Amino acid sequence: MDDRPAECEIDLLVIHSISLPPGEFGGEWIDDLFHNRLDAAAHPYFEEIKSLKVSCHILIRRDGEVIQYVPFNRRAWHAGESSYCGRTCCNDFSIGIEVEGSDDQPFTDPQYRTLGRVTKEIMALYPKINRERITSHAAIAPQRKTDPGPMFDWERYRSLLPEAD
Repeated sequence: MDDRPAECEIDLLVIHSISLPPGEFGGEWIDDLFHNRLDAAAHPYFEEIKSLKVSCHILIRRDGEVIQYVPFNRRAWHAGESSYCGRTCCNDFSIGIEVEGSDDQPFTDPQYRTLGRVTKEIMALYPKINRERITSHAAIAPQRKTDPGPMFDWERYRSLLPEAD
């Protein structure tokens, strides 16, 4: 995390998914990754990602628990090389929410409820973020990412959000 560029307005919300190791839930590995203290020797997959310096604003665990890693006004390193509506460097102007999950397992009821609530709070704080300014990691980095994946129910999620004005 670091400071956003001066005069950069926050106007995008990016939904991600994460599991560490891939396909496994719970434990301390996600915390360790976002705090840049992941033990590469703890799992073979961690050796592949040991040099990553990543963060997100919020993680939503399988039980709906919310963990905030980066204040919204600071830049988190969640999007990587990315582009949205012709603008690059999405980390500069977006908030990133990680939902603990994977491409091949359904997300939980508590996660959807929490994600809906948190999204509404973010939309109230940052009015430029509306239903049309919420996207996936896959949409902003299509050559690199698939998350939150095909098991994420966008229709269900959007039904929890306020209608557009």
